Amino acid sequence: MGLFDLFFGKKKSDATNKKQPSAREFARAARLVAEKMSQNFDRQEAIEQLAALGTAESAAALLKRFSWSMEPSITDHEEKQGAAEGVIAAGEAALPPLREYCAKAESITWPLKILRRIVPEDQIVEELLGLLDEFDTEYVRNIEPKRQLLATLEEYPCPEVREGVEPFLTDISEPIRFSAVTATFAMNDETSVPALVEALAAEESLRIRNRIAQGLLDRGWKVPSELRDTVREELPGEFELGGDVVKRVG
Repeated sequence: MGLFDLFFGKKKSDATNKKQPSAREFARAARLVAEKMSQNFDRQEAIEQLAALGTAESAAALLKRFSWSMEPSITDHEEKQGAAEGVIAAGEAALPPLREYCAKAESITWPLKILRRIVPEDQIVEELLGLLDEFDTEYVRNIEPKRQLLATLEEYPCPEVREGVEPFLTDISEPIRFSAVTATFAMNDETSVPALVEALAAEESLRIRNRIAQGLLDRGWKVPSELRDTVREELPGEFELGGDVVKRVG
């Protein structure tokens, strides 16, 4: 049984009977969680202390544990899992610090997992699109949060996500454009054809051009008559337009 199993396995009365930390104790725990160079035992104890509080303030402090990684990876995962459970324990109170963290973080893999545990299923699309709205299609030094959001949104096919994802078909970053194409096809909505054709015409990356052509072929989506000349001209060499659908040459 691991350290976090021992802690989270305690009876609820044990946690509620614990003395609330002073401002000084809280600040120390928050500092230990945020610092990679703090001692492992001290940091794990601090994570437990903050996780037991279940407040917006403790959630904000615990989120800092996701801003860095360490070796061994199993310890890193255990600490992050403990921090995640502590944020989740705060419930909806954790949403404001989660949103703030996602807007600035280098990676949001863990925060996205936490959001999906806190936000009701019928509200998660709105929450994820709200995070995506914080990004535009211009240059950013770190594309990972945007890419991670697009990959997560693939799991929620609906018109709202399609509309939210399509602008990133022309993102300045090639990997983001590729992710946006993948997410767009994941919506399985033929309404996307004009946006995909526009992206095909503007695209320089061969792998993205191939991805768009293959996606249109796989789904058998019909190309509107007014877009067929553009598609014929822009399709990669191994593809052609047969009537109103994309086919393989030969």
